[in-house]
Amino acid sequence: MPVVPRSFFSRPAETVAPELLGCLLVRESAEGRRVLRITEVEAYAGPLDPASHGFRGKTPRNAVMFGPPGHLYVYFTYGMHFCINFVCSPEGECSAVLIRAGEIVEGAELARAARPGSSDRDLARGPARLTKALELAREDNGLDLCDGGPLTVMERASADFAVVSGPRVGVSSAAEVPWRFWIEGDRTVSAYKAHKPRARGSAATSPTSATSS
Repeated sequence: MPVVPRSFFSRPAETVAPELLGCLLVRESAEGRRVLRITEVEAYAGPLDPASHGFRGKTPRNAVMFGPPGHLYVYFTYGMHFCINFVCSPEGECSAVLIRAGEIVEGAELARAARPGSSDRDLARGPARLTKALELAREDNGLDLCDGGPLTVMERASADFAVVSGPRVGVSSAAEVPWRFWIEGDRTVSAYKAHKPRARGSAATSPTSATSS
């Protein structure tokens, strides 16, 4: 299957997001190859979106979001988890798609080693689990998804499935915006949990939310 071209990502995140469902995220490493079929995503519209890390403008932390489309944006949340996003929109603008869940279709043994004790269904069922299963972290921030490097997005082989949309997960602002998209009936889609305010003094690291991009 061909690599998704950069022009695919050079559009608003809310347009790109549902079209990523069924695409393959290929992770090459010294240990071997892991392939994730994307089953759930969320779109965030940068300065237009109060749930986005880009809402208040460009900072050293979110600079990748304003760069060329088709790159990886990685952020750390709750002092323990990394989440990955695909940068969208033309360069200088800002939007991104959070990769929320997927199915490991190749390299499951490597994903199991990274997440011992997890069932195959749960290996990448949720944004933090997904990142651990693929062993992606802060040092992968900015990776090019379109140049044939260690992380590549491949076009989907089939779109023979129904796409469902609904409110976003774990955000304190604009949660009702229906920019979470998932493959209907897929067992690897994460369980929906509405946002609950964190207790005062808790150590969330996101300026706007726990899982926004």
